Amino acid sequence: MDETYDVVVIGGGAAGLSGALALGRARRSVAVVDEGTPRNAPAREMHNYLGRDGTPPGDLLAAGRAEVAGYGGTLVQDTVTATGGSAGAFTVELAGGRVLQARRLLVTTGLTDELPEIPGVRELWGTDVLHCPYCHGWEVRDQPVGVVASGPMSLHQAQLWRQWSADVVFFLHTAPEPDDATAEALAARGVRVVRGEVAALETQGGRLSGVRLADGQVVPRAAVVVAPRFTARSAVLTGLGLEAEPFRMGEAVVGSHVPVDPRGATAVPGVWAAGNVADPGAQVIGAAAAGLLAGAGINADLVAEDTRAAVDVIRAMSDPEYGEQWWEERYRTHGHGVWSGRVNDVLAAEVAGLPPGRALDAGAGEGGDAVWLARHGWSVTALDLSRTALDRAAAAAEAAGLELDTRHTDVTAWEPGEERWDLVTASFLHFPPGSRDGVLRRLASAVAPGGTLLVTMHDGSDLSHGIQRPGLPDWYATGQQMAAVLDSELWEVQVAESRPREARGHEHGSAHAADAVLRARRQPSTSSSLV
Repeated sequence: MDETYDVVVIGGGAAGLSGALALGRARRSVAVVDEGTPRNAPAREMHNYLGRDGTPPGDLLAAGRAEVAGYGGTLVQDTVTATGGSAGAFTVELAGGRVLQARRLLVTTGLTDELPEIPGVRELWGTDVLHCPYCHGWEVRDQPVGVVASGPMSLHQAQLWRQWSADVVFFLHTAPEPDDATAEALAARGVRVVRGEVAALETQGGRLSGVRLADGQVVPRAAVVVAPRFTARSAVLTGLGLEAEPFRMGEAVVGSHVPVDPRGATAVPGVWAAGNVADPGAQVIGAAAAGLLAGAGINADLVAEDTRAAVDVIRAMSDPEYGEQWWEERYRTHGHGVWSGRVNDVLAAEVAGLPPGRALDAGAGEGGDAVWLARHGWSVTALDLSRTALDRAAAAAEAAGLELDTRHTDVTAWEPGEERWDLVTASFLHFPPGSRDGVLRRLASAVAPGGTLLVTMHDGSDLSHGIQRPGLPDWYATGQQMAAVLDSELWEVQVAESRPREARGHEHGSAHAADAVLRARRQPSTSSSLV
């Protein structure tokens, strides 16, 4: 199914790209959706990132995007409008109309800095209006700094910024008078308190020149520090039942965040969060580290799920009753459909030149191939182990004004009886070697004289190129191995090959993917009871 990924990362900052990089290197299919509005875009440089100190933020993100793409990651510039579903079957709706499917989600949407409504603050934010001394203190060291009391952390900021400059003014603005102990502490460090409401920031040549008070007084400053409210950008999670919670620094509530465990897992199974959406205080290097931890956590979770699924597949193949229950559960829990509903490309290409007649689709699933055949004039019988899948196939046919003959049966035990079809096809119907040849012979025996047998499987070589497939490697036969089941005197093998096709890759932007294709024509004069 196109647009289906192991992981969709929502947000393409340092945390999201770092998580995507770890997942790409773990040979996971990953899409990173980003709208292109990083929080630190106004800043000229980022700091405290070992080995990259002083790098413009945009340069780091560009390098990260190239690295993610190099490991097969998909980069999508768009805005996420809604999320839904649950672990294994999440949906991510984009403003551009696309809907991505994902087994897991990594949310790295960051936060919004809610700034004080003082004229000039927003215009100078990230250049001369600052909040974090670890990010910007060195660049304004020994210059006149003003701290505006605009949040519960402002007093702490006044003392903190004193480490970088001896000329720090604390503008009381609308805050109450400091108590005696606080006033004493500020005075002891040489921090001057200026009373009166701040009216605006003054500029000269596009740079900050001073702080203007309501009484008209202007205090010259080279940098102004404010305490924004850090609001998590978590609206995309509401469809999953995940809400942001208050974020505290000490006793003060300074914003909101999405709570996570030490490796980034949220309270919703299958959803991880990293970076400023989870930790508003994280700098770029911390956000990147959190993204890496979350990526590793997601991969471990997927490995555990893949292992459980592998055990289920083995059981389903060895126990028909268990297999039917397993397929029913799989279809029922994917209300939007397990498959794309589109025809298999091999079938469309190989059948295009055949005159319509009776067709049998073995393992029809939700009817993508069967409906396509019916639309092209074939009278179609659809076999499948799942009643739910067959119901969906019948509904798809009815919606198209077509009819299908659906039959609920286990293909491994099915016998055609006296019925024969002009085309017998099976797309991606895999079995262990012990039963595969028997199934192929029964399918072949159902082909009418002069009719066509068309079988498409995943080629086993995919497994050695990073493509994840259910089951064990020996489940995947080549076209030649399938052709060897047929009696060469009774059958004309027209195609027996490994056919490459495009697939989302993990090996530096591309991946080997191939279909094992068998197409054979029964000789017109042979008895249809023979293979």
